[in-house]
Amino acid sequence: MPGGLRLFLIFSSLSSFLLAAAVYAGDDSQSSAAPSAPPLADVKPIADTFHGTRVVDNYRWLEDGSSPETQQWVAQEMAYTRGLLDHLAGRDTIQKRLTELLSIGSVTPPILAGRHYFYTRREGMQNQPILYVREKTNENLDRPDRVLIDANQLAADGTIALDWYQPSDNGKYVAYGTSPSGSEMSTLHIIETKTGTLLPDTIERTRAASVAWKLDNSGFYYTRYPKKGDVPPGEEMYNRHVFYHSLGDDPDQDDQLVFGEGRDPEDWPSVSLSNDGRWLLIHVSQGWTKSELFLMDLKKGTPPTRVTTGKEFLYGGEVYNDKLYITTNEDSPRYRVFVADVGNYDRSAWREIIPQSDAVLQGVAVFGGKLCAQYEQNATSQLKLFDLDGKKLTDIALPGIGSVFGTTGRWDRDEAFFGFQSFTVPPSIFRVELTPVHVETKPSGPTGDEIGLTSLWTKVDAPSIDPSAYEVHQEWFNSKDGTRVPMFVVHKKGLQKNGKNPTLLTAYGGFNISLMPEFKRQQYLWLEHGGIYAVANLRGGAEFGEEWHRAGMLDKKQNVFDDMIAAAEHLISEKYTDKNHLAIQGGSNGGLLMGAMITQRPDLFRAVVCQVPLLDMLHYQNFQIAKLWIPEYGSSENPDQFKWLYAYSPYHHVKSGTEYPAVLFMTADTDTRVDPMHAKKMAAEMQAEAKNGSSRTRPILLRIESKAGHGAGKPVTKQIEEFTDIYSFLFWQLGMKP
Repeated sequence: MPGGLRLFLIFSSLSSFLLAAAVYAGDDSQSSAAPSAPPLADVKPIADTFHGTRVVDNYRWLEDGSSPETQQWVAQEMAYTRGLLDHLAGRDTIQKRLTELLSIGSVTPPILAGRHYFYTRREGMQNQPILYVREKTNENLDRPDRVLIDANQLAADGTIALDWYQPSDNGKYVAYGTSPSGSEMSTLHIIETKTGTLLPDTIERTRAASVAWKLDNSGFYYTRYPKKGDVPPGEEMYNRHVFYHSLGDDPDQDDQLVFGEGRDPEDWPSVSLSNDGRWLLIHVSQGWTKSELFLMDLKKGTPPTRVTTGKEFLYGGEVYNDKLYITTNEDSPRYRVFVADVGNYDRSAWREIIPQSDAVLQGVAVFGGKLCAQYEQNATSQLKLFDLDGKKLTDIALPGIGSVFGTTGRWDRDEAFFGFQSFTVPPSIFRVELTPVHVETKPSGPTGDEIGLTSLWTKVDAPSIDPSAYEVHQEWFNSKDGTRVPMFVVHKKGLQKNGKNPTLLTAYGGFNISLMPEFKRQQYLWLEHGGIYAVANLRGGAEFGEEWHRAGMLDKKQNVFDDMIAAAEHLISEKYTDKNHLAIQGGSNGGLLMGAMITQRPDLFRAVVCQVPLLDMLHYQNFQIAKLWIPEYGSSENPDQFKWLYAYSPYHHVKSGTEYPAVLFMTADTDTRVDPMHAKKMAAEMQAEAKNGSSRTRPILLRIESKAGHGAGKPVTKQIEEFTDIYSFLFWQLGMKP
């Protein structure tokens, strides 16, 4: 689905150039064997009437990806795309450098379980991250890390991914999910940590599973989806319910249904257990503006009881020592924290302990008997420690201005961990000391005991780049309605504002997701060649709280598009670039943003990379898991919501005879979030109607990846191929020489 979720919801491209000016390594004759034009799709109009408005769809037939006719057209499209991209000048040089950059690895903060640390790391040309375990001895010394799960061994081409994992409380077992071809349709497995032995327990249909182990390792609460046939066709993508599994039982025959029966099929429950094992907390997401909390007393065996009041707010929680700590935006768009006694379901009994501040509170967790709070201010991270009554203890020092990814710890451990990165800092994992440490020397002030001191636990090495050669700054611009919007701009030090620098602008703008400073390995190819990389923080995201989010959803979605246009115009007015050297790129909900830019301001950009996009906004909800997004977008089945969806739906706003930017549509054949039909239909429509629909200098291209999904779990080899196509396309269109 577009993007990801907040911490509370459980549930990452200007005048045409002549063909001879760098299109091919030689002349046009080198590609004579390739198709000279895209394959025009057959026009088979189907008319729908939405609340009195007649809408014609010429390419509905392309929605059936399994039909021979669609597959033949796709094969012809792929031949046309490959005939152009494979012969671009400098392609081999681009691929070589991307191979070096993508070999820069990744690492995640450790999950603590008993005396174990579980974390993932990917190095070099490994296609998938490996799950490692580290264990402390009785003398509190670390044993050597060892491999627990290596997904690279599951498929020769690296297309089976480790989707998620959850250790039991003391680390004896680990439940984990794997899926093939980026499908994210996980199968749950269980491995014994000490021996690496796989248990016979296997559970299908555990996409993005939430797992809460019982403290005695005898079983766990978890989420799964129904089998086909158990629900009406298509509903197996929904109806996520909570079950209990005892080790050794048959999940389909013996597992007890705990929660979800009779509820809205689009509800998204997740589970967690109190530190004493008595209370099961069930968090239910209902879109991106509302969630509920339920408590189940496992000692008494009573049914789950709702804690929240059904209001249109977001709630997150954790049970510790018979207290429920609740993080919410209830009457506080930047969030605050309450505490309540478990078992007392009276809203008036909640007590505020951390009030709303200027920064946006992203989440709170109990680590070492303290509250660790992650904040965001102006799209950069902050970490703070509070006691259990909400008294601030300290700010946790970060290594610079950037973003925290993942904070981990336990209620009974005196340490916590967090990941940190920025545009120029590779991922690093830091350990936080949660007990006071005596400091003899300090940069300023007296010596004494300090809490929250940090130390580097591990990091990713990036020897092939020099981050010090680049600079990052944040700029603000006015959108159409006067709203101030920020944007990060990254480029080489000493860059001249000559109005012609090749510039790549990206954004997302939706689903309460923030775009924070992130280390993107592939972008160094762009930066090394004098390119500017810009990230705009549009409305619809989480950067400034729930008001910012709601200002970019439903009937306010046009604000997101206006913000993006203003970001592009700012880059031009500030002489960073011009329309002939400006490209934009976005995926998923950001792909919808790209579609809106193509149709609303085709004059503003030279090239567009539109990845796994939503483009037909009148039918999107009928495919894959898209009903989950109706609270964010609306549905054409509603008369009022149809009006605003039809007003911007990119597929329905392609104008005959208009010259559009060069476009590279990218999708994948096993995407189970955004259906490939969007990119197929939009490419067909533009190739038929656009002035440049069959142009070989400003083309409309379609790329469909096989054995890949929305992006999660994509092997490094496929990433290299994909980025080679993207940057070959962008370098060509913006006149850059590799």
